[in-house]
Amino acid sequence: MRLSSEFASVEVDINECGNGPRLLIRDARSGRCILLDPLELTALAWARHEELLPFLDPAK
Repeated sequence: MRLSSEFASVEVDINECGNGPRLLIRDARSGRCILLDPLELTALAWARHEELLPFLDPAK
């Protein structure tokens, strides 16, 4: 699945290889990707938007 906005575009898929299913997120522009397991996704779901702001700062 591809998700896009005026600021970013990512491809999202399920990766079944390795130690169980993980979410694969790939940046469509750079090709960089990350695999997130269920525990990491749970932590992300519990995060507040304010905690994610440092990741969105284009100056870093």
